[in-house]
Parts: sequence; structure tokens; C-alpha cells
Amino acid sequence: MDGVAADKRGNKTVRDLALSLTVLGFVVFVIYLFIPHDSHADPVKVVPYSVELGQARRDAPYPVAGPEGLGADWRSTSVAYSSADPQNVTWHVGFVDPQQEYVAVEQSNGPAEPFITRVTLDSHRDGDVEVEAGGRVWERYAGGRYTALVRKEQGVTTVVLGTAPDEQLRRMAAALRERGGTGR
Repeated sequence: MDGVAADKRGNKTVRDLALSLTVLGFVVFVIYLFIPHDSHADPVKVVPYSVELGQARRDAPYPVAGPEGLGADWRSTSVAYSSADPQNVTWHVGFVDPQQEYVAVEQSNGPAEPFITRVTLDSHRDGDVEVEAGGRVWERYAGGRYTALVRKEQGVTTVVLGTAPDEQLRRMAAALRERGGTGR
């Protein structure tokens, strides 16, 4: 008789498990049905940057670079301005380009080489390769996570970097307009 009781209990446990899974599946289906979701929505969240750009141009000790004339297919995704350290004022604006690659503009009045190493994630000067964009000559950096175009001038280093091809980096560099720089 003990064998019969064990069989019934074992069957009941399997039946309870199947019933529980069915109820759980139904709950998941109802949640999926009523929670809004759009599998075709653009996963890129656009972050406006005009307010921060204006603040940086009023406050920074150097002319701040912002892109002008890029199409709507260039979507800004990040922006930051920090003036906490007057010897290392930084400006950043990041974009997703039309091919879904990352492109960013970075500027600082701090020491150039540590800044370049930090923002490019350890890229190094690509020999003597220079690139013309926007009527200016830029040094090309490569080897880290990003490829970069770098321009070092008196009091400011400007870096255009990203995972995008060189053509898109040149396009961003050519679109940059520097304004402001009233200093402190």
C-alpha cells in the first residue's frame, strides 16, 4: 500500500507543477498584452544640448566648439559641461551618426596628452597622419577603442572621436563652429 500512496503523491506533484506553469504563463501573457511596447521604436534617446552649449560658450575660458549644419539624422545622445576646476574646464557632446555609429566632440583647457588619452580610451598618434577638415588641420589618433581627430591650440584641445569611419569624423570636425570663450 505504501507504493500506491507514493505514486499518487508523485503524480499530484507533477500535476501541480504543470498547473502552476500554466497559470504563470497566462499571467506573463496578460502582462505582455497590456504593457505598452513598440519593437519598431528608435532605441536612441535624443538629448538636446543647446542649453549646455550656450552655458559653456558664456562661461568657458576658450571658444567652445558646437556642430552646425548636421542633418536630423545626427542625433545627440549625451552632453556635459564641467567648470568645477578652472584649470580643467571640459565640454562634451556625443552623437549617433546616420550609420548608427558614435561620434563625440571633447574639449578641455587642461593638459593635452592626459586629456586625449582619457577621452580616446588610450588611442595614440597615428604616425604623422594629418587630416584637413573645416579648413583646419587635425592629427589622427588610433589604436584604442576610438579613432580620433585632435587639434591642440593655445589654451584648448579639441578632439572629435568615435567608432564612426574617418569620413564621419571629418564631417563632424568640419561642422564645428567655435564661439564664446570669455574666460574667467
